[in-house]
Amino acid sequence: MTTAPELEQQWDRNLKVLPFVLLALTTVVCFATFPAMGPVGPTTRIVFGVLVVATAVWVWRWTYVYARPHPVGYTGRTLLVAALTALHPLFCIFAWIGFLDAFDSFRGRWRWVAMAATALIMATGQVGGPPPFDDWWQIALWPVLFVVNFGLATLMGRYSVHLDTISKERAETITRLESALADNAELQDQLLARSRESGVRDERERLAREIHDTIAQSLAGVVAQLQAAEGSADTDDVRRRVGRATDLARTALVEARRSLQDLSPTDLATAGITDALSALVTTWRSDHGVDASFMVVGEARALHPEVEATLLRIAQEALANVAKHADAQRAGVTLTFDESEVILDVRDDGTGFDPGSPRRSSAFGLGVMRDRAQRLTGTLTLESAPGSGTAVSASIPALPRGPA
Repeated sequence: MTTAPELEQQWDRNLKVLPFVLLALTTVVCFATFPAMGPVGPTTRIVFGVLVVATAVWVWRWTYVYARPHPVGYTGRTLLVAALTALHPLFCIFAWIGFLDAFDSFRGRWRWVAMAATALIMATGQVGGPPPFDDWWQIALWPVLFVVNFGLATLMGRYSVHLDTISKERAETITRLESALADNAELQDQLLARSRESGVRDERERLAREIHDTIAQSLAGVVAQLQAAEGSADTDDVRRRVGRATDLARTALVEARRSLQDLSPTDLATAGITDALSALVTTWRSDHGVDASFMVVGEARALHPEVEATLLRIAQEALANVAKHADAQRAGVTLTFDESEVILDVRDDGTGFDPGSPRRSSAFGLGVMRDRAQRLTGTLTLESAPGSGTAVSASIPALPRGPA
């Protein structure tokens, strides 16, 4: 398929060749009509031929050597055409070429002067040659033909200017739109960069809070139990306290592993979000013995890595809450791909709870999931009631996969 620049280059090449084709055609017509029209004597015919060659050389020089329209080139060609038309009226056929480049060769009012000169040459050839005229109809028809030629050329010239103005305005509009799109893309990159920075900061704060609330407290409990066992003389009490310290140490290890896994979702390293969620649900169902299902609604597509990581982490935390608190028999995870957003739903038929009841500030759950969604300008909603199960829904803009 020919592109716009290629089409423009093709037109430029055709316009450069057109004067030579028209000159050759006009020359053949003129020589074919000798001696009925045009020069009668051999000397005049030689002069005519020399002027034709001079016109061809002049046109070639300004078309291919200087390679641009110029007032000097236009004026010289017009004088040669006027002389040739005076010798042979049919040479006005070639004079038409002056209407094509008058606007490119001149500026301002000189454009109309150039077109008037060309229209005068055309009218002169159309009435049979320059004055003095032999018949009255030539005298009457000459100014009429000049007005007609100049009027048509003026109309086409103004229309060409109008089209050129529209083309330039459209080009400027396209340029502004491209600039606006580039600015929007840059702004989006900046927003994503700030979102990443904010996410890293929030993740550090969350990890610090979680380490303090879980791992640090478990390790503090280990130290307290071991210190108490060291000062106890009762063997059973020592054994009990060491066992309790062991349990606390295992809890801290589990929490540490979970924090590391939550920090870096390796499930997304080799799989998309749908495969990662499917594997998560399968593993969770096997670990907890709960009937869990996963379903995709809409046409699945690759999303931005931060969007996929956020969805996976929200799903992990929501299922973890189901395992810890819901006492559910069934759970379901649904990923819905909408035109502009992606929606993650996690629901269970467990015991449920009152969302308005106070929560412990150290609890790692709904607040963190909501923060994750809001970092990507998304939302998270919760529906639950005692005895009626729980439904968590996260809606996040479906940013396509692109540069990280």
